[in-house]
Amino acid sequence: MAGDQGKCKKCPPEGAADWLLTYGDMVTLLLTFFVLLFTTATIDGEQLRLILAAFPGLGNYTGGNTLEAGPLAELGNTIESLPSMEQGRALSEARREAVSIFEPEIRSNLVRITEDERGLVITLASDAFFASGSADVNIEQTREVLQKLSQLLNADELSSRTFRLEGHTDDIPVGPGAAFASNWDLASARSSSVLRYLVDYGVDESQFQLMSRGEFAPLVDNATPEGRAYNRRVDVIILTEGTL
Repeated sequence: MAGDQGKCKKCPPEGAADWLLTYGDMVTLLLTFFVLLFTTATIDGEQLRLILAAFPGLGNYTGGNTLEAGPLAELGNTIESLPSMEQGRALSEARREAVSIFEPEIRSNLVRITEDERGLVITLASDAFFASGSADVNIEQTREVLQKLSQLLNADELSSRTFRLEGHTDDIPVGPGAAFASNWDLASARSSSVLRYLVDYGVDESQFQLMSRGEFAPLVDNATPEGRAYNRRVDVIILTEGTL
């Protein structure tokens, strides 16, 4: 009997079952996925960075910072009021506005909106704007796009910004007897043509820079007709502060 009393009874393992760990990870990932689906089109980059800054416990750190007001709240307010923060918010607002007003053109690949170290880039598909080898704007097809673009660039929050028009071509050389000596000249003429129409629609031409990138800044390989069409474009760039 003593031996029986000394035997340990079989007990269930402590803690949750192992499968719950995997299940919990899956639920968390699903929640993150659906949150991203809901917010991708309207996300504010500056606000996202501020929120993520409150959670440094994702690396070698432990714990996170509270989102509630603390003793350094006033310092945070001071940082938020710096000119660079205001300018960052203006660019984020410009992106949201651009995505909204160009929604039909984005769906039809007439306009692309991206962001890089230069600033907010609004790409005008050259095939819709110009005939092959030409710098004459197809205004009947693109008038509405240029009017929307001028409306965006005339926004009060962009009144102190500098805009750049960059012309691009594919890698096919201009033919003999063409109106342009090289792809450099063709790309430059196309950006100038876009500017002339924007000025007609009310933008301030003193805010603009013109640049030709010729064939030397392709987005994709020029090996296929589709790739070459993708590379023929005019980029309208709302420059970040400090970009020359």
